[in-house]
Amino acid sequence: MDTRALTRAEIEQLPSMWKSPGFVAVLVAVAAAFGSWSLLLPVVPLAVLNNGGSSAVAGATTGIFMAATVLTQIFTPAALRKIGYTPVMAFAAFMLGVPAIGYVFSVEPIPVLLVSALRGIGFGALTVAESALVAELVPVRFLGKASGMLGVFIGLSQMLFLPTGLALGDQFGYNVVYILGAAIALVAAVMCLRIPKVKAAAKQQPKVTEQERSVSTWKLVLIPSLAVTTLSMTFGAVSSFLPAAVIELDPGLGAALAGIILSITGGSSMVFRYLSGVIADRRGMPGTTMIPAQIIGFLGVALITATIFQGWSVWLLIIGAVMFGGGFGMVQNEALLSMFFRLPRSKVSEASAIWNIAFDSGTGIGSFLLGIVAASLAYSGAFGAGAAVILFGIILTTADRIIGHHRITEYNNTRARLRQVPVARRAVQGLRNRRKDR
Repeated sequence: MDTRALTRAEIEQLPSMWKSPGFVAVLVAVAAAFGSWSLLLPVVPLAVLNNGGSSAVAGATTGIFMAATVLTQIFTPAALRKIGYTPVMAFAAFMLGVPAIGYVFSVEPIPVLLVSALRGIGFGALTVAESALVAELVPVRFLGKASGMLGVFIGLSQMLFLPTGLALGDQFGYNVVYILGAAIALVAAVMCLRIPKVKAAAKQQPKVTEQERSVSTWKLVLIPSLAVTTLSMTFGAVSSFLPAAVIELDPGLGAALAGIILSITGGSSMVFRYLSGVIADRRGMPGTTMIPAQIIGFLGVALITATIFQGWSVWLLIIGAVMFGGGFGMVQNEALLSMFFRLPRSKVSEASAIWNIAFDSGTGIGSFLLGIVAASLAYSGAFGAGAAVILFGIILTTADRIIGHHRITEYNNTRARLRQVPVARRAVQGLRNRRKDR
């Protein structure tokens, strides 16, 4: 495996994203790391509940995990510039899994929250590094597909390990799951050593006009961030409470069906995230599937809510899971590509950090706040609140689409590079011609 780092000019000459040195290693390492994460994601809240803990504490295990994740993500871009991607990712994979052994000794509130926070540090560094590293390794014209393929590997990992964790916990006890999660994370850490030694691009301060200088980063990424956050809040509730809700709805099928539904959610997210990347590459710009994806996600959660509230067949939850997962997957890719599209290449790591902060803070806030809602209004109330949050995101994205034609983007952003792609250049020229005809 070639671990030599290429220059940007050499990367742009590659005929395929698969020819990029280190790309496959990144995919395998990320899949293993997310396998460790997925294995434990639904198991830890269930372990807390089975140990006599409250729904609020169960939700807080995911909430504090994501809080530590977000705090780490804030500082990760600086670490990537200073010491590089490989050591950061290896450290992140180690921290994500090995502390899980602490769950073996206790899942009482204080110990379980402490271990979850330690694991969140690893997850925060990993999630920022992975997306930014893909943007550093592959040609710009393949960025949509590469980001989508990253989602495919993550989705496959989730499909495999989400139900596996629940099944192993049910058959052999939760301690087996904790130890296996630590071992898989070590595999991810070893694979990180096969990645080329690349450092994030240094911040640049090019000469710009006062108008360009006045454009704040947050203005460019706010709406894509909120689009991710609104769906990830609901995902926090789905991942934390859907297994328990399914067991309550149909005790006969129990944890096995809950695991299947979570697996279907991950699989649907994987497929549709990749498809949105293909569409973005063909059009030379992201955004086409954003609003339709949000609507599909909203309808999926609404169906889950109605099914649980009315006591309908649990098989309807599969349809809801496909819809929510598919919409969530497309929104993930569209939001990330939109940030890469609107910001300069020197801010690739910042774009990845912002995207991941939006994703993970939403998951943490959702699992915590919607856990409180679940304690008061049952699981259907929590999922119904999640659907309302997604609807709010649809309104914001629609407003952003309307005013988007007048948006000023920052200097030297990825849009200029995308215009070098023939399909993108024709799309831009066609837009200019239509404006002239008016």
